[in-house]
Amino acid sequence: MEKNISTATPSSNSRLFKFLIPSFFGLLLFIIPIPYGAMIPLEGLSPINIGIGFLAELIKILIGDNMINIALFVIVTSAILSVLSKFINIKNEFLNSVLNVSPFWLTCRILGAIFISMAVFGFGPEVIKSEITGQTMLGLLPSLLAIFLVSGFLLPLVVDFGLMDLFGTMISKSMYKLFKVPGRSAVDAISSWLGDGTLGIMITNTQYKQGFYTAKEAAIISVCFSLVSLPFSTVIADQLGFMPLFVPFYGTVCLASLACALIMPRIFPLKGFKNTTFNNIEHLKEELVPEGESVIKFGFTKALDRAEVAPSFTTILTNGCKTVIDMYLGLLPLVMAWGTLALIVAEFTPFFNIVSLPIVYVLEFLKIPDAQAAAPAVLVGFTDMFLPSIMISGEGISQVTQFIIGVLSITQLIYLTETGAVILKSDIPLNLKDLFLIFLMRTLIALPIITIIAKILLS
Repeated sequence: MEKNISTATPSSNSRLFKFLIPSFFGLLLFIIPIPYGAMIPLEGLSPINIGIGFLAELIKILIGDNMINIALFVIVTSAILSVLSKFINIKNEFLNSVLNVSPFWLTCRILGAIFISMAVFGFGPEVIKSEITGQTMLGLLPSLLAIFLVSGFLLPLVVDFGLMDLFGTMISKSMYKLFKVPGRSAVDAISSWLGDGTLGIMITNTQYKQGFYTAKEAAIISVCFSLVSLPFSTVIADQLGFMPLFVPFYGTVCLASLACALIMPRIFPLKGFKNTTFNNIEHLKEELVPEGESVIKFGFTKALDRAEVAPSFTTILTNGCKTVIDMYLGLLPLVMAWGTLALIVAEFTPFFNIVSLPIVYVLEFLKIPDAQAAAPAVLVGFTDMFLPSIMISGEGISQVTQFIIGVLSITQLIYLTETGAVILKSDIPLNLKDLFLIFLMRTLIALPIITIIAKILLS
């Protein structure tokens, strides 16, 4: 018979502490927002943030402008070592898997090294080094460097010691019914919402590789639950002058995102993904709560079981180093290369003006003011989250239109300069075509909802 906590043996007490202590820090770091900005008088800290976000901001503040130099070193080193790996035999299996990549990925790493060198040292074509392309990407890299560093080592606190098992068991029934995903995915969503969208994707990818999610579940979670963080959303609202209306502004984001999360798993393309696990490993499904047993008690038991087989500190440290190296050498060059190319297309070519012509008719059908000016901003969000609000922030654009585009740009969720690149680099089986289709579907679902709310609020 299972023992109660009150009659626990020393061995079960040890198991209890192995769950409680790491999970407590996991809650503080990934889920519970604290007003760090109010407690620590440092310029650049968000007024309220989760612990991971606070640590990332602290690293950026302490290292300052050297973050760009670190990014330059990492991306150039990645390109050089990847080229050398074609001529030398790398015996270390991990390093070989990180560096010895296909010609396509090698080309991307070389382009990333060229682009960041041009942006930092100011040489080469203006389209690459300008403020609206290469320099914009330089502004994003410090955040990614910091968040990858802290999350790479601290992710096990939420995924390996029972916290996600406890959360997942408690809400598994409703999550499966509503969103077709396990309950543990709620932790991914909360970490994204309060911390960073890329953080949620990293958690999802880790859980997928461990067997907790199928390919379909991982795809749904990464494009429906890895929301843009609250601090990033305030930047968009402030740029468009909606900080006095931030609560309804962000409330509209949440409502539209909820509608997308309810609908997207039931339609193409997500509906067609297979429920297979990563490399066909064992599927670690969330067990249904037995009839007559307390949900909390059962969830607590599952959490303790998970904590009992948690990795050692040495293993966590080793895996953390591998994760950070993989993200730094494998992902940062891609973000720089793809982000710069996407911004060049958006800013220096008429591509989005041309492909957005059909969108004009959609906006006019919805009676959205300034449809001609707003149409390109609807599609350009696929390249970068900030571009849509920049495009419609000028005078002469209706407030209703600015509200709609600002909220939509956050709700669209897929951006090649950040989350899109992280998803494509991950093991989650989503390709570029999938991401663009999902981006379009999210736009079509969210746009009418946002338009109705905007007209009610601002008419």
